[in-house]
Amino acid sequence: MADLVYPPVIWTAKLMFRVLDNRLRVAGTEHIPATGGAVIACNHVSYLDFVFCGLGANPSKRLVRFMAKQEIFENRIAGPLMRGMHHIPVDRKAGLASYEEAVERLKAGEVVGVFPEATISQSFTVKELKTGAVRMAAEAGVPVVPMALWGTQRLWTKGRPRTLTKRHVPISILAGEPLHPSADDDCEAATAELRTRMGALLDRIQADYPEKPSSDEERWWLPAHLGGTAPTPAEAPR
Repeated sequence: MADLVYPPVIWTAKLMFRVLDNRLRVAGTEHIPATGGAVIACNHVSYLDFVFCGLGANPSKRLVRFMAKQEIFENRIAGPLMRGMHHIPVDRKAGLASYEEAVERLKAGEVVGVFPEATISQSFTVKELKTGAVRMAAEAGVPVVPMALWGTQRLWTKGRPRTLTKRHVPISILAGEPLHPSADDDCEAATAELRTRMGALLDRIQADYPEKPSSDEERWWLPAHLGGTAPTPAEAPR
């Protein structure tokens, strides 16, 4: 399929991050296959995560087709961009069609990006995962690459005002060793392993993050187990 929209969008995003001096630290990109289908399964702490997850695959020269809710495609500004970048709309009332489209894309050699937590984690830890990422990878016969993002929550997350023009915010992106689920595997067990790997990646980039909150008011963007004021995983659903 022709990609006339995606490359200019990537170029614009990179320019914006340079202007804002968002210090991107990208690692583990050797785990993203240079050819063939793959699922990227990423944690979810910000409304901007699809941008940074996509940039995490850019060193491998892969364009990631994200599964995103149908409402975004209906937006008069975002919709044409989403369609132009060939992302996959998800109608939550009829999700089978989008799942089948994702599997076909994977079989055709595309990279499909998913956020298997389904919603933003307000505890800034990895929530329980949906099994779709593992199931579609097993059905298509492709690997699942776990990925973790950190720092994006400081720009725009649930329950906080947007600070898209905030300068000098470090953003960490880390990909990990892929899983290779098969149709014979226990889907729940493979998904539990994926969550473990995503959690370990997130722990690494949180530990290596070059900044700490500058005041008590800033502790909101740290998880409780690291001394932050974000709700615990038990508190977050409330």
